[in-house]
Amino acid sequence: MKSIFLYFGAGVLVLVITVLIAVGLYIGPIVKIGMEKIGPQITQVSIKVDAVDISLLTGGAQVKGLVVGNPKGYKNSQAISVGAMTVSVAPFSVLSNKIVVRRVQVKSPEITFEGGLSRNNLSKIMDNVNAQAQKMGVAPSNKPAPKIEVDDFLITGAKVHVSLTGLSSQGMTLPLPDIHLTDLGRDSNGLTPAELTRAVLNAIDSDTIKVVTSAVTGLASGVTSLGKQTGQTVVQSVSKVTSTLGGLFGK
Repeated sequence: MKSIFLYFGAGVLVLVITVLIAVGLYIGPIVKIGMEKIGPQITQVSIKVDAVDISLLTGGAQVKGLVVGNPKGYKNSQAISVGAMTVSVAPFSVLSNKIVVRRVQVKSPEITFEGGLSRNNLSKIMDNVNAQAQKMGVAPSNKPAPKIEVDDFLITGAKVHVSLTGLSSQGMTLPLPDIHLTDLGRDSNGLTPAELTRAVLNAIDSDTIKVVTSAVTGLASGVTSLGKQTGQTVVQSVSKVTSTLGGLFGK
């Protein structure tokens, strides 16, 4: 009799694991659809995802081929692209009012910076996210959606493709230092999707501005130095370039 119960228990365990695996296969596409639907509502730009793979047993997930589009009026089709992003979630937290994400790692994203240092595609997306975060904060809801806590968010190996206003021939690709965010929403009831998006994009936008500003300042200094060592015609050309670079800070 004892062996019968053991076999029965083992059979139930196998069945549960099988169901979890089967459900996991279906959850990935559902999450993908959710990302492509909710993402544009927050950012006001297109969000495309190639695939989402989820393991309910481990709480792990992988997002493949994430592409964040550019706002209208910009030449490039995308603002951010990520080949692969891994996410680790506390499994049982998905049943609570605060989903706990242990770790998010984004590897080698490609970021497009188009415009000037004050107004550009990234700042436009940030404006959209800020407006949506404020809207969600005051909007009434009969059933509040679960909020999110992210303990560790790491972006490594990012590159910024720079297209500056008035300097179309001066395209640059710059490395971005690692971005490491911790304890997002841990000391509160969690963050809304819009608030979490704002925190991450703000870090990306801030670090990108620093890198681009440094590159522009270096370019202006180099051009000015060249002008001091050459004739009057070149000096006039240098003045035009430095004037354009200066104007970037107001565009």
